[in-house]
Amino acid sequence: MTSAPSVSSSITVRLEVEARPTAVSELTTAIEHTGGIVTGLDVTASHSDHISVDVTCATRGDTHATEIVDGLRALPGVKVGPVSDRTFLLHLGGKLRIESKVPIRNRDDLSMIYTPGVARVCQAIAKNPEDARRLTIKRNTIAVVTDGTAVLGLGDIGPLASLPVMEGKAALFKRFADIDAFPIALDTTDVDEIVAAVKAIAPVFAGINLEDISAPRCFEIERRLRAELDIPVFHDDQHGTAIVALAALTNALIVVGKNLPDVKIVLSGAGAAGTAVLKLLLAAGARDVVVADIDGVIHTARPGLADSLRWTAENTNPRGFTGTLKEALAGADVFIGVSAPNVISGDDVATMAEGSIVFAMANPAPEVDPDEAAKHATIVGTGRSDFANQINNVLAFPGVFRGLIDARSSKVTESLLLAAAKALASVIHEDELNPTYIVPSVFNPEVTTLVAAAVEATARAEAEADAAHAASV
Repeated sequence: MTSAPSVSSSITVRLEVEARPTAVSELTTAIEHTGGIVTGLDVTASHSDHISVDVTCATRGDTHATEIVDGLRALPGVKVGPVSDRTFLLHLGGKLRIESKVPIRNRDDLSMIYTPGVARVCQAIAKNPEDARRLTIKRNTIAVVTDGTAVLGLGDIGPLASLPVMEGKAALFKRFADIDAFPIALDTTDVDEIVAAVKAIAPVFAGINLEDISAPRCFEIERRLRAELDIPVFHDDQHGTAIVALAALTNALIVVGKNLPDVKIVLSGAGAAGTAVLKLLLAAGARDVVVADIDGVIHTARPGLADSLRWTAENTNPRGFTGTLKEALAGADVFIGVSAPNVISGDDVATMAEGSIVFAMANPAPEVDPDEAAKHATIVGTGRSDFANQINNVLAFPGVFRGLIDARSSKVTESLLLAAAKALASVIHEDELNPTYIVPSVFNPEVTTLVAAAVEATARAEAEADAAHAASV
């Protein structure tokens, strides 16, 4: 699919233009002729024979931006000055900073914030470690941990190049859940070293958000950290994706008048996200799920089946289908893609059942062109912000961690994930649902509050049940 101009690739060009009546229209026409979209035009200075103009426009990327600038440079009477990439400008110096919550105005403040007064607080925590949640940043801080091996849409780019994504994640935590998050990019891909590093820094944090760690290592890292830490560990690529996908499917099925236990679901992708989506679908009541990866449909008799896929083979595909992904789509009610671009076509979607649902969530290029899919499917969702029904993890992780922190939870359970998905789906009332509105906007204030409340209530109920069980043993 050809991407549309986007603000994420917007530029601002400073121009010196001859002062003539058609000057501005010539600029906008030239930009539109090359496929750009003018979003701003500001005259910054005016002289007797020329004006200085800052023109901002959305582009399709670096190559397209160069074409637009070359087109402006070719105009008579136009001199091109500095060209600024607005996204790069936004990232200058990083997107985060640390600020003190308390003023340091005089010696009294200094004596309480630091020595000698701080010693009393340290001694209190040494005597009762649980006080750290009350008296330090541990109360409201999580670590966003990555090794940079599976960054969305970019793959294995390493820890340093992944840092802007982790900063962005931390900024979203603050914006949507008022959680202080700090990016931790580890310069190792060794499972033992990652586990050891996270355990070593864990005392500072109330939770760990694992991010962009490639499968299957991410499964082992998460499993070990959950077993060895007393704070919740959440792998957003797995569980955040699963929560939002289940919430979207819950509402989509209401729109098309179908029930989860009755529908045939085809899932493309058996990595971290695909496996988590599968497990949550099954926990929610799905019965007929067929999973496919790069080698086709997964089944117990498939030659060379990897050990990591054995559980999937044994718990899906009840009819024993052995064909390709495209063949599996015939008669299916739901397609969920968490895999790779363009693995199916609009013609493949046309073979699905009436009232079909397509979630093509690969990013930035989905498994099928959304416009082509919409010609045949009743509901289409993607991971992109420029189409209806954006299935985005930011709908889940801020509220999930807000609830976990408020409950002082030490673990993440399947029941908690199901509660989060149900709460997210409930943000949209049934009388508001339609084929283009099955998931709420990330800016809907009820998203975080409802998800957080559901997670906190579930976490507290589970903690009480665990305590009652322990007391009875």
